[in-house]
Amino acid sequence: MSLINTEVKPFKATAYHNGKFVPVTSDDLKNKWSVVVFYPADFTFVCPTELGDLADNYAEFKKLGVEIYGVSTDTHFTHKAWHDTSDTIKKVQYPLVADPTLAISRNFEVLIEEEGLAYRGTFVIDPAGKIKIIEVHDNGIGRDAKELLRKVQAAQYVASHPGEVCPAKWTPGAKTLAPSLDLVGKI
Repeated sequence: MSLINTEVKPFKATAYHNGKFVPVTSDDLKNKWSVVVFYPADFTFVCPTELGDLADNYAEFKKLGVEIYGVSTDTHFTHKAWHDTSDTIKKVQYPLVADPTLAISRNFEVLIEEEGLAYRGTFVIDPAGKIKIIEVHDNGIGRDAKELLRKVQAAQYVASHPGEVCPAKWTPGAKTLAPSLDLVGKI
Protein backbone atom coordinates (compact mmCIF):
# COMPACT_ATOMS: atom_id res chain seq x y z
CA MET A 1 0.00 0.00 0.00
CA SER A 2 1.31 3.46 -0.87
CA LEU A 3 1.70 6.27 1.62
CA ILE A 4 0.24 8.74 -0.90
CA ASN A 5 -2.68 10.67 0.65
CA THR A 6 -2.09 9.11 4.06
CA GLU A 7 -1.56 11.22 7.14
CA VAL A 8 1.95 11.39 8.56
CA LYS A 9 2.28 8.97 11.48
CA PRO A 10 2.98 10.54 14.88
CA PHE A 11 6.61 11.05 15.88
CA LYS A 12 8.75 13.07 18.29
CA ALA A 13 12.39 13.91 17.67
CA THR A 14 15.15 16.40 18.33
CA ALA A 15 16.64 18.52 15.56
CA TYR A 16 19.67 20.73 15.23
CA HIS A 17 18.37 24.07 13.94
CA ASN A 18 19.91 27.54 13.94
CA GLY A 19 22.52 26.67 16.56
CA LYS A 20 20.10 24.98 18.97
CA PHE A 21 18.62 21.59 19.75
CA VAL A 22 14.86 21.87 19.23
CA PRO A 23 11.95 19.44 19.45
CA VAL A 24 10.22 18.44 16.21
CA THR A 25 7.01 16.42 16.06
CA SER A 26 4.62 15.25 13.39
CA ASP A 27 2.38 18.16 14.43
CA ASP A 28 5.05 20.57 13.16
CA LEU A 29 4.34 19.28 9.65
CA LYS A 30 0.74 20.49 9.75
CA ASN A 31 -0.82 23.85 8.84
CA LYS A 32 1.82 24.52 6.20
CA TRP A 33 3.47 22.73 3.31
CA SER A 34 6.42 20.63 4.41
CA VAL A 35 9.15 18.68 2.68
CA VAL A 36 10.81 15.83 4.55
CA VAL A 37 14.08 14.73 3.00
CA PHE A 38 15.65 11.53 4.32
CA TYR A 39 19.33 10.86 3.69
CA PRO A 40 21.57 7.98 4.80
CA ALA A 41 24.13 9.62 7.10
CA ASP A 42 26.07 12.70 8.10
CA PHE A 43 29.75 12.96 7.09
CA THR A 44 29.19 11.09 3.82
CA PHE A 45 29.48 11.89 0.13
CA VAL A 46 26.26 12.48 -1.80
CA CYS A 47 24.37 13.74 1.27
CA PRO A 48 26.15 17.09 1.64
CA THR A 49 25.67 17.82 -2.07
CA GLU A 50 21.91 17.34 -1.70
CA LEU A 51 21.55 19.23 1.58
CA GLY A 52 23.71 22.04 0.18
CA ASP A 53 21.55 22.20 -2.96
CA LEU A 54 18.45 22.47 -0.76
CA ALA A 55 20.18 25.17 1.30
CA ASP A 56 20.97 27.13 -1.88
CA ASN A 57 17.27 27.00 -2.84
CA TYR A 58 15.79 27.30 0.66
CA ALA A 59 14.65 30.91 0.18
CA GLU A 60 12.54 29.83 -2.81
CA PHE A 61 10.84 27.13 -0.73
CA LYS A 62 10.21 29.63 2.08
CA LYS A 63 8.57 32.04 -0.42
CA LEU A 64 6.06 29.24 -1.06
CA GLY A 65 5.44 28.80 2.67
CA VAL A 66 7.31 25.49 2.73
CA GLU A 67 9.51 24.22 5.56
CA ILE A 68 12.17 21.62 4.83
CA TYR A 69 13.22 18.95 7.30
CA GLY A 70 16.37 16.91 6.68
CA VAL A 71 16.26 13.54 8.46
CA SER A 72 18.90 10.88 9.02
CA THR A 73 19.34 8.14 11.58
CA ASP A 74 22.21 10.09 13.18
CA THR A 75 21.83 11.87 16.53
CA HIS A 76 21.25 15.61 16.91
CA PHE A 77 24.79 15.81 18.35
CA THR A 78 26.18 14.37 15.12
CA HIS A 79 24.14 16.91 13.12
CA LYS A 80 25.72 19.72 15.15
CA ALA A 81 29.24 18.32 14.72
CA TRP A 82 28.69 18.03 10.94
CA HIS A 83 27.31 21.58 10.81
CA ASP A 84 30.34 22.85 12.74
CA THR A 85 32.90 21.14 10.48
CA SER A 86 31.45 21.24 6.96
CA ASP A 87 31.31 24.47 4.93
CA THR A 88 28.48 22.99 2.86
CA ILE A 89 26.37 22.01 5.88
CA LYS A 90 27.00 25.42 7.54
CA LYS A 91 24.71 26.84 4.80
CA VAL A 92 21.77 24.69 6.00
CA GLN A 93 19.13 26.84 7.71
CA TYR A 94 16.37 24.22 7.92
CA PRO A 95 16.08 21.68 10.76
CA LEU A 96 18.25 18.56 10.65
CA VAL A 97 16.15 15.98 12.46
CA ALA A 98 17.72 13.10 14.39
CA ASP A 99 16.19 9.63 14.06
CA PRO A 100 18.51 7.37 16.12
CA THR A 101 15.56 5.16 17.15
CA LEU A 102 14.78 4.61 13.43
CA ALA A 103 11.07 5.24 14.13
CA ILE A 104 10.63 8.12 11.68
CA SER A 105 12.43 6.25 8.89
CA ARG A 106 10.19 3.24 9.56
CA ASN A 107 7.06 5.43 9.57
CA PHE A 108 7.95 6.79 6.14
CA GLU A 109 9.00 3.31 4.93
CA VAL A 110 12.54 4.32 3.90
CA LEU A 111 14.51 2.41 6.55
CA ILE A 112 17.14 -0.08 5.42
CA GLU A 113 16.74 -2.36 8.46
CA GLU A 114 20.01 -4.29 8.14
CA GLU A 115 22.04 -1.07 7.86
CA GLY A 116 20.15 1.22 10.23
CA LEU A 117 20.17 3.88 7.50
CA ALA A 118 17.49 5.53 5.40
CA TYR A 119 17.13 5.55 1.64
CA ARG A 120 17.02 8.96 -0.04
CA GLY A 121 13.31 9.55 0.45
CA THR A 122 11.55 12.81 -0.36
CA PHE A 123 8.04 13.49 0.93
CA VAL A 124 5.90 16.55 0.21
CA ILE A 125 3.22 17.01 2.85
CA ASP A 126 0.21 19.30 2.55
CA PRO A 127 -1.13 21.52 5.37
CA ALA A 128 -3.56 18.79 6.43
CA GLY A 129 -0.56 16.53 7.16
CA LYS A 130 -1.17 14.28 4.15
CA ILE A 131 1.63 12.99 1.95
CA LYS A 132 1.18 14.24 -1.63
CA ILE A 133 4.50 13.36 -3.26
CA ILE A 134 6.87 10.47 -2.61
CA GLU A 135 10.18 9.92 -4.31
CA VAL A 136 12.69 7.33 -3.10
CA HIS A 137 16.15 6.86 -4.58
CA ASP A 138 18.88 4.31 -4.11
CA ASN A 139 21.55 5.91 -1.95
CA GLY A 140 24.00 6.37 -4.82
CA ILE A 141 21.63 8.71 -6.70
CA GLY A 142 21.39 12.35 -5.65
CA ARG A 143 18.31 14.57 -5.93
CA ASP A 144 17.76 18.00 -7.49
CA ALA A 145 16.29 20.82 -5.35
CA LYS A 146 14.99 22.78 -8.35
CA GLU A 147 13.00 19.79 -9.60
CA LEU A 148 11.63 19.30 -6.09
CA LEU A 149 10.66 22.98 -6.01
CA ARG A 150 8.78 22.54 -9.31
CA LYS A 151 6.93 19.52 -7.90
CA VAL A 152 5.96 21.45 -4.76
CA GLN A 153 4.64 24.28 -6.95
CA ALA A 154 2.58 21.76 -8.92
CA ALA A 155 1.20 20.15 -5.75
CA GLN A 156 0.24 23.57 -4.38
CA TYR A 157 -1.38 24.53 -7.68
CA VAL A 158 -3.46 21.34 -7.87
CA ALA A 159 -4.51 21.76 -4.22
CA SER A 160 -5.76 25.30 -4.86
CA HIS A 161 -7.33 24.62 -8.28
CA PRO A 162 -9.74 21.67 -7.99
CA GLY A 163 -10.50 20.10 -11.34
CA GLU A 164 -7.12 20.99 -12.85
CA VAL A 165 -3.98 18.88 -13.16
CA CYS A 166 -0.40 19.72 -14.09
CA PRO A 167 1.10 17.91 -17.09
CA ALA A 168 4.73 16.81 -17.39
CA LYS A 169 7.28 19.60 -17.05
CA TRP A 170 4.60 22.03 -15.88
CA THR A 171 5.90 25.27 -14.38
CA PRO A 172 3.98 28.14 -12.78
CA GLY A 173 2.12 30.11 -15.45
CA ALA A 174 2.08 27.22 -17.92
CA LYS A 175 -1.13 25.65 -19.19
CA THR A 176 -2.81 23.02 -17.05
CA LEU A 177 -5.36 20.38 -17.99
CA ALA A 178 -8.96 19.92 -16.91
CA PRO A 179 -9.57 16.17 -17.16
CA SER A 180 -12.81 15.37 -18.95
CA LEU A 181 -14.34 12.95 -21.40
CA ASP A 182 -13.51 15.43 -24.19
CA LEU A 183 -9.76 15.04 -23.54
CA VAL A 184 -9.71 11.24 -23.79
CA GLY A 185 -7.45 10.25 -26.67
CA LYS A 186 -6.72 13.87 -27.66
CA ILE A 187 -3.47 14.46 -25.82
